[in-house]
Amino acid sequence: MKVITLCGSTKFKNTFREMEKKLTLEGHAVISLGFFEQSEGIEITPEQEAMFEKIHRRKIDIADEIYVIDVDRYIGKSTAAEIEYAQNQGKAVHYYSIEN
Repeated sequence: MKVITLCGSTKFKNTFREMEKKLTLEGHAVISLGFFEQSEGIEITPEQEAMFEKIHRRKIDIADEIYVIDVDRYIGKSTAAEIEYAQNQGKAVHYYSIEN
């Protein structure tokens, strides 16, 4: 069992849910997003965005590895920063676009 944090654009809610299920059924502890502002049309303030970035980096710290939800190989600015952060922490990085 590994602890895996999912990273990616919040516009890919359905794919996040699909991978949460798949990885959990494989026996992993999956850490995901609390909500999907782009998919759900939720507006957040710049302060909230900064707070969520800190929270997600902490989720990466807790994980053994990250799994990037990069539908059609899309990786936005925030996700790219999360990948770089994870790599700097020595975490393995896996990609949806490569493994599916």
